[in-house]
Amino acid sequence: MENLVKKLEEQISFLQQEISQMSEELYSQQKEIKTLKQEILNLNKRINELNDGSDANIITDNQKPPHY
Repeated sequence: MENLVKKLEEQISFLQQEISQMSEELYSQQKEIKTLKQEILNLNKRINELNDGSDANIITDNQKPPHY
């Protein structure tokens, strides 16, 4: 009976350690996902700003370039 209790205690200890490691990894991944989402938002905002500003810089055939 003592062997069984000892074995169960070892298994519980092992499982607690595994859960702790998984929890730390999950937390790390959540932080990384949050950072990546923010970077995507910033890039999308920058792309939209560039697209909005590009219309003003288009030179039509009827206009002379500014250096003339």
